[in-house]
Amino acid sequence: MIANEMTFGGILIEMLNIARWIVIIQFLMSWLIQFDVLNTRQPIVAQVWTIINRITTPIYAPIRRIIPPIAGMDFSPIIVIFGIRALQILVINSSF
Repeated sequence: MIANEMTFGGILIEMLNIARWIVIIQFLMSWLIQFDVLNTRQPIVAQVWTIINRITTPIYAPIRRIIPPIAGMDFSPIIVIFGIRALQILVINSSF
């Protein structure tokens, strides 16, 4: 690992990458569950779904209060991904 990646900014960027992937996984799983590709009655699917929802619900809740689902579409994951990317750009451009 390069020494520059061990800085606080590098660690923060990696944590934001993990957060982004969790949001993407939750988004994809919600569609797969909606179209019965994944079944939440399967124990492993239910366990993963519960864990991911416990992580993402506190992040989505404030956004959902401001922008409720429109025509059944929840835009909070997209807004969170844009927010994560904006934070990454701020961290990259700062002098950590």
